[in-house]
Amino acid sequence: MKTNKNDAADAEAICEAVARPSMRFVPIKTHEQQAVLALHRARQGFVKARTGQANQIRGLLAEYGIVIAQGIGHIAQRLPEILEDGENGLPGVFRELLQRLGEHLKALDQ
Repeated sequence: MKTNKNDAADAEAICEAVARPSMRFVPIKTHEQQAVLALHRARQGFVKARTGQANQIRGLLAEYGIVIAQGIGHIAQRLPEILEDGENGLPGVFRELLQRLGEHLKALDQ
């Protein structure tokens, strides 16, 4: 990069790079390769959403003083127990919310 970034500077840099004998080029991907990469990106999005959902459930429960250890397995194990416990002081609306969030977490996990 010589100066500020603009179209003319970019075009000059591309021409200079192409002329170099040691320049390596990236091969064009096939449709199958692009499909596999799309699959990986979609899966990564689901994993991120699942982690976010788990953290949201954990955080909401922490506001009521109920602590769940980190890890998806801990939530799947403890959430049914928490929902069934009538003596933990959780309001009915909050229990319904937790039930739906838990179902959404299971769907993301699948």
